[in-house]
Amino acid sequence: MPAQPSFRFVDVFAGIGGMRQGFESIGGKCVYSVEWDKYARETYEANFELPKGSNVRDVTELPDHDALLAGFPCQPFSIAGVSKKTSLGRPHGFMDLTQGTLFFELARLLKAHQPPVVVLENVKNLLRHDKGRTFRVIKNALEELGYEVTHDIVDSRPWVPQKRERVFIVGLHRDAYDGRAFDFPEQPDPETGPRMAAVLETSVTAKYGKSEHVWNYLQEYHRKHAAAGNGFGFGLVGPDDVARTLSARYYKDGSEILVRTEEGKPPRMLTPRECARLMGFPETYEIPVSDTQAYKQFGNSVVVPVVAWVARALRDKQVLPVPQPGDLLTLPEAIDDEFDAAEVLTSLVAS
Repeated sequence: MPAQPSFRFVDVFAGIGGMRQGFESIGGKCVYSVEWDKYARETYEANFELPKGSNVRDVTELPDHDALLAGFPCQPFSIAGVSKKTSLGRPHGFMDLTQGTLFFELARLLKAHQPPVVVLENVKNLLRHDKGRTFRVIKNALEELGYEVTHDIVDSRPWVPQKRERVFIVGLHRDAYDGRAFDFPEQPDPETGPRMAAVLETSVTAKYGKSEHVWNYLQEYHRKHAAAGNGFGFGLVGPDDVARTLSARYYKDGSEILVRTEEGKPPRMLTPRECARLMGFPETYEIPVSDTQAYKQFGNSVVVPVVAWVARALRDKQVLPVPQPGDLLTLPEAIDDEFDAAEVLTSLVAS
């Protein structure tokens, strides 16, 4: 971290700090964080400090900040209240459409504090949820609050050996940027990304292996759905492969990412440390919780180098300040123009 940070940000729905790590990597300082889940708070505290806020609905005051970050939960919006207001001839806005949802709490904080920049992250399906209506309400609410809004779907493939597409939404406040909107840069070539060899451990305990019974069940499940023309089933990877998306349900059976083992033996699950690497967290990142909670947390997290790429784009386009000469940044490889992702991850594993 720089001795004097170039900008200050707030981390809402902080999870285990993936958004925070990405924005700290370009010289920012987190001045307030909010997280509800007690196990995520435990992991967050082990690596940063205990989140200052627990329930976002109880947060009313925030320190001065330049950017608000949030990997927010997605919820549907009701139109009943709007219909009633319309029938009574009363005005309503898009803020009203979000009442009762967690996004409304974000909008409430943005309305009260008006930070120059807001960066949101969510699953790709947010754009199609409720036939696109959910995203339209979110975008219109941000615009009503004074922000010029742009979005893009970013795949983690150029940075980690995992295909994971997420939508990033960036809002620039019109008063701070004279109505300018953020323009996402061209994404790196996914073929330049690393393979699973960069994250796999060479020696793994037997506890992560699948039993013959479970392995037979997964194979039969796959055959049944393949015969029906469905794509359901396990995902099997080796050192030269790229993994499917790591999900929060990975702890149940690990079926979406199983690692090949010796010939004739059942595959194994990823270890929590391998999951951390797959999400771009550094080797120094501590995992104080049980394996079950760790799988849930990494499956719900953001890919740190992807967030760092978005953050750097904001900095390079002079949306966020550039650190002063002599500032020390974290994760320099993750935001370098021409870094070798495979080499970076391999060196992390080796260390």
